[in-house]
Amino acid sequence: MPVSTYDDIAEWYRERYGVEPVMDDPFFPAVQDLIGDVAGLRLCDLGCGEGRVSRHLAAAGACVTGVDLSGRLLAMAARREEREPRGVSYVRDDAQQLTAFRDAVFDGVVCHMALMDIPELAPTVRAVARVLKPNGWFAFSILHPCYQTRPSGQVTAPDGSLLRTVGEYFTEGFWRSDERPGPPGRVGAYHRTLATYVNTLTGAGLGVERLGEPRVAPGPLVRTIWQEVPAVLVARCRKVS
Repeated sequence: MPVSTYDDIAEWYRERYGVEPVMDDPFFPAVQDLIGDVAGLRLCDLGCGEGRVSRHLAAAGACVTGVDLSGRLLAMAARREEREPRGVSYVRDDAQQLTAFRDAVFDGVVCHMALMDIPELAPTVRAVARVLKPNGWFAFSILHPCYQTRPSGQVTAPDGSLLRTVGEYFTEGFWRSDERPGPPGRVGAYHRTLATYVNTLTGAGLGVERLGEPRVAPGPLVRTIWQEVPAVLVARCRKVS
């Protein structure tokens, strides 16, 4: 099984992004709007990290399995589960295969801000489709592929307004920027075009039902420019085959 680059930044990541309750996360409410009521559902939190989304889903009445490649983040999640039991199970597995799970076991899969961290999109999406029950759903959030590329940034126009600059949109693959304060600056990310995301999803039998581009207020983790263009894209898909 591959090693997660997040093992090297686990403590930093928890301190910077471990916002709880997760509904205080600037982008998760848009995901919650897509998934709705989860009471009684069996869910997979894919790329669960230290488990904040898993705990939220379990508190809402779901039976949750958190999956991540980072052993250090999973250890944090497991220790929290020992202190504050929510009934969440945590499994170390590669999202590109999900070999720990048989077919058609989950009503839904949630992947909050992790899909762009996974090297290979197509096998990951196929694995998600495989573990979903018929008519199951897949909800995810990612760095917005149209506005977050390696050379993207912002400039101030002569009138004082902020403008987003974007380049190399059609250059897919791994990127890292020393100018980025978050994970893209620490461990990098994988850029794909919007068309690649949609075509890969539909090719795996996951029909796109809804998209969202949340506009969020500036804060400690959100720059002002994200009131002008979306930082994040959220989507819900349905297993159709």
